[in-house]
This record gives sequence, C-alpha cells and structure tokens, in this order.
Amino acid sequence: MRHLRLILLSILLVLGTLAACGIADNNENVNNNDNNNIEENVNENNEENNEENEASDEVEYPVTVTDGFGEEFTMEEEPKTIVSLMPSNTEIAYALDLGEKMVAGSDHDNYPEEALELEKVGGMELNIEAILALEPDLVLAHPGNDPDAIEQLEDSDLAVYVVQDATNFDEVYESIEAVAQITGSAAKGEEIIETMQADLEEIVETAESIEEDDMKTVYIEISPEPEIYTPGKGTFEDDILSLINAVNGAADEDGWVMISEEAVIEMNPDVIIATYDYVEDIEEGIMSRDGWGDITAVQDEAVVVVDTDLVSRPGPRLVEGALELAKAIYPDVFNE
Repeated sequence: MRHLRLILLSILLVLGTLAACGIADNNENVNNNDNNNIEENVNENNEENNEENEASDEVEYPVTVTDGFGEEFTMEEEPKTIVSLMPSNTEIAYALDLGEKMVAGSDHDNYPEEALELEKVGGMELNIEAILALEPDLVLAHPGNDPDAIEQLEDSDLAVYVVQDATNFDEVYESIEAVAQITGSAAKGEEIIETMQADLEEIVETAESIEEDDMKTVYIEISPEPEIYTPGKGTFEDDILSLINAVNGAADEDGWVMISEEAVIEMNPDVIIATYDYVEDIEEGIMSRDGWGDITAVQDEAVVVVDTDLVSRPGPRLVEGALELAKAIYPDVFNE
C-alpha cells in the first residue's frame, strides 16, 4: 500500500512539473509576443515620425510668397541653380545649405568664404548678359538693385524673387522664411529663425539688468568725414540699440542721414561706434576731430569699430551684430 502511494505521489509530481513547464512556456510565448508587438509598434511609430519629418521639408510646387514690393511671386518648381544680386541674399542662401546651387553672386559678396569663389555679376550696375548666359532657375534680387535691370531679367522669363528691404529682425525672419519656402528648404529656414530668436532673447534678457539711469547714449557713424552719416529710427542699428537698452543719439531722424560734427558735439554721446573699415586709424581719427575732445565718449576713449556687415546686413548673422554692439556699449555687462 505504501508502495502504491509512493507511485501515485511520483506521478503527481511529474504531472505538476510538466504543467508548470507548460505554463512557463506559455508565459514566455505570451511575453515574447507582447515584446514583439511593442517592438513592432515602436518601429512603426519611428517610421511614421521619420516620414513626418521628411514630409515637413518637402514643398509642394508651385509655391507662392510675397516679394519685397508686396506682390505675389510664384516659384513653379524647386530651383537647381541660383544667382544672388545682394550680399544679404547670398548669406541667407548659404545658411539654408544652398551653396551647391549657387552659380553667381554680387561683386560685394564676402561671406561665407565659399561665396568669394562665385562668378560675379555686378554690384550697383548688374551684368545682365552674364546673368542671362547662366540661365539660372532663380534670381534672388533686392529693392536696392537697378529696377530696369530687374525688369529686363523678368522680361527674359527668369524667375526673379525680390527679397524685401528688411529693417528689423521680424522682417529678416520673414525674408529667410520666404527664401526657404521657394527653394525647398522650409525646415532649415525654420531652424535658422528659431536659433536667431533664441540667441536674441538671451541678449535681451541680459540687457534687462541695465537700469534706466545707466542706459548709454550712442552715436553710430556709418561713414566718416567729410560727409558723415548716422542711422536714425527705422534702421537695424536703431532696432538693436533699443533691444539692448541703449539710446540712439539720432533717434529723431529717419533712416540713414547726414549729420554735422556740431550736431554730434551737441549730442554728447557716451559711446561712439564706427561701422566702416576703409580708412586708417579710425578711432584716433574720430577722437582727434576739432571740438570733439569734450565729448564724453572721447574723454572715456569709448570709441569702438564694429563690423558693418554684422550690424547692417539683413541676414542670419544679424544677431551676432547685436551681440557685438552690446559688448562695445556695455562691456561690463556682456563680456562677463
């Protein structure tokens, strides 16, 4: 009897072990199936996200935007070759990674370095024959270009997009966005704008620490004597000064205006900024002018030369120009 019980117990143990193994196998299969399902879902989601990201930079042509004259411009298909007639347009194009499509630029293109190798098609006076010979898919022009030349290019069935004459950051963002849209670079354009906005916000936040009593009056000289010019309101320089809590000494004027030496003496700026580099000893030349010795900026030797391309060229580097001006005007605040 005892022997029979032992046999029955052994059978039960074997059956129990087999059942446990079966359950374990089933659980393992279930877990494996669940893991496979999860992995498949993750892969599907990743594929969907990748497709969405790729689609975000795809542009459906034709594309219609507003040009610098407030008129509609339609780009029928993505351009393969581009000619730029203004340095700011050239900088925008290269920032949008369109360098391989650039076939010619203006005489004054100097950034980025690759732009120096472009065929030159003129400055104030455009070489129409050279542009037509290139047969570009897109010409990036500017309101400052010769209107007769622009009309001639348009009459020759070239796609000529006139980038607006931007005078503040928001308009620069609009210009970058428009060029990005017509060239199939929408995602890159958005990235550039977001980076510029974030960097500018950092500068503005730093400037907020400057108290009103500590705000400095600034005179910016964009061309030297005998015909001295300075930027008034409605200019990049004025926009930047307001953002960094500085006072434009010529804020009562509109645009870029000629100013007398006597007017600058009366202005008595705390800081003098020069944005030209085609004369020698700029700082010394300014400080040694007759009657300027009593100006606060001269007495404090607060005369600084800043790269004009950074502070006046409506392109992706304008925020760099804002920082350079900020450092020149408030070195204790922005050079920390």
